[in-house]
Amino acid sequence: MTNPLLTTADLPAYAAIQPEHVEPAIDRVLAENRAEIGRLLAANASPTWDSLIRPLEDLEDRLNKVWSPVNHLHSVLDSEPLRAAYNACLPKLSVYHTELGQHQGLFRAYRRIADSPEYARLDSAQRKVIDDALRDFRLSGVTLPPEQRDRYKAIMQELTQLSARFAENVLDATQAWTRHLTDETQLAGLPDSARALARQTARQRGLDGWLLTLELPSYLPVLNYADDRDLRRELYDAYCTRASDQGPNAGQWDNGPVMERILALRHELARLLGFRDYTEYSLATKMADSPDQVLAFLADLAGRAQPQAQKELAELQEFARAQSGIEQLEAWDIGYYSEKLRQHRYHLSQEELRPYFPTTRVLPGLFAVAEKLFGIAIRPLDGVEVWHPDVRVFEIVDDAGDRRGRFYLDLYARPHKRGGAWMDGCLARRLTDEGVRPPAAYLVCNFSPPVGDDPSLLTHGEVLTLFHEFGHGLHHLLTTVNYPPVAGIHGVEWDAVELPSQFLENWCWSRDALTLLAGHYQTGEPLPEALYQRMLAARNFQAGILMVRQLEFGLFDFRLHREYDPARGGRVLEVLDAVRRQVAVIVPPAYNRFANAFTHIFAGGYAAGYYSYKWAEVLSADAFSAFEENGIFDVPTGERFRRSILEAGGSRPALASFVEFRGREPQIEPLLRLSGIAA
Repeated sequence: MTNPLLTTADLPAYAAIQPEHVEPAIDRVLAENRAEIGRLLAANASPTWDSLIRPLEDLEDRLNKVWSPVNHLHSVLDSEPLRAAYNACLPKLSVYHTELGQHQGLFRAYRRIADSPEYARLDSAQRKVIDDALRDFRLSGVTLPPEQRDRYKAIMQELTQLSARFAENVLDATQAWTRHLTDETQLAGLPDSARALARQTARQRGLDGWLLTLELPSYLPVLNYADDRDLRRELYDAYCTRASDQGPNAGQWDNGPVMERILALRHELARLLGFRDYTEYSLATKMADSPDQVLAFLADLAGRAQPQAQKELAELQEFARAQSGIEQLEAWDIGYYSEKLRQHRYHLSQEELRPYFPTTRVLPGLFAVAEKLFGIAIRPLDGVEVWHPDVRVFEIVDDAGDRRGRFYLDLYARPHKRGGAWMDGCLARRLTDEGVRPPAAYLVCNFSPPVGDDPSLLTHGEVLTLFHEFGHGLHHLLTTVNYPPVAGIHGVEWDAVELPSQFLENWCWSRDALTLLAGHYQTGEPLPEALYQRMLAARNFQAGILMVRQLEFGLFDFRLHREYDPARGGRVLEVLDAVRRQVAVIVPPAYNRFANAFTHIFAGGYAAGYYSYKWAEVLSADAFSAFEENGIFDVPTGERFRRSILEAGGSRPALASFVEFRGREPQIEPLLRLSGIAA
């Protein structure tokens, strides 16, 4: 029987892929790749780009075409058989990639090309591929003695497995908890959309009444709108103790020991490679020059935002006292009274906006914004296999009619799907013997699904999320670089990769853009001007609180890795408490175990790098200020951004791309202004 993971089809055959296909496909490709690498090196006494690097790209591409759909399905359609197959392959892949990173023959071959006359004749993107590869060889321990190389390999293998276990524990803990309600009075205050989702969820599981879950479309409305304070606390307690030693499922799926082991291994890895700690290792591939620079950057922003945040919290406490006699605001009260205060001050709630943002209007509007900005067209692509009926596929074409990229869109929350929103690459752009193969991407969100005959209705915050992920997608899909290691998002410094995503969010506030993407789901009525003005007035509501919360995450991540002490362990709660004393204005209860579900740093790519969101936001806000100066849909400015940032991808340092677009180095003032933080 043909294994669908081993076909030469352009896009994955999702309808045919089964868990039993995974391990045989990986075993075969890894074995064939190893044999071909040996043959290539034996035949290349004087290696060149065409004789060595391009064939190696073919091998890496073949492996990616097998693993990418498996990795993706593990995130969006998890099952026990798939999870078992996925986890069986992780150590094999880790060993293989470590072998490549420590391969003396490959390292010498790349070094020969870098030292040869050919290097000067290569274009700048090709030279960056080689330079990045030589850096990565060193970061993989290629120059270490054999025993230390073996230890590096073992560390990487264990870290890969631990990260997967961390994410699975969070998913399992999230899915395990539900609250079944049969008394509708307990739902007092909840918007109709949240009640309808809870009723639909109950019916899908054969229950009467309403079913609440810890998935965000269910959880957030309760925290923000439910009048029942005990219900808010019950959901808060369950959510903030997921995968920990606390809460309703205490000790089950506990990520505490997993975090400790991950931190210990990361520290050992960094020391093995000659770094003081994991932050220095992390910054070796980022824009920031040093840990001290990162800490100073975060502290500077905290110093600017804290006074405003403290004032905002005092206002919220006074409001809750006046409205409800609440003398002590608890963590499960913050969202609820913040929404009440927003409505009191601006006569606006996210729910009032929701009817104007049906996905049936937002999605075409998003595409129209991108088309006007970047001179492209986006259209549905039929006949492509998908993993769920909700998934849609689109292609991007340029003004010459050439296909620039394709993307899968998976918008709605459902069981067995990882929470959050993300973009991931399916295929990278590359030059083949048949010509340029366009890239492909996955765009994934977890919005409330359609209920009954009504379309999915988004909050404005969810519209921002969709624009954010689409910005990542454009970065990956509009590249004109033909070498996968530096095409699209690949090769971009991690603390700059959020630039296009955060940049695109700004159009969600533009009246001209909202004309394209907002309209009442029943009548088609455009967003009323009075409502838009209230939206603008409330844009930076509690901006200080939001800023210090993000800085708390960034500082916690960075200090956790900077201050790790093998003799004392990770001290996760101790470091978190210290960071909160440093910057936080809202201190959660002692049983809160936020870190146990912090997948960004323990199961994602943001370890010692969560600061990147704020670092890149400086770039994105300053980039957007060019459109404020020239016009929100100014064609030359849009073309310059596409050419300088999106098309260049990782083919050069991110700072060089930014300077080409903006004509100067980035400034922090636009971020402070757009964030509503007083200068």
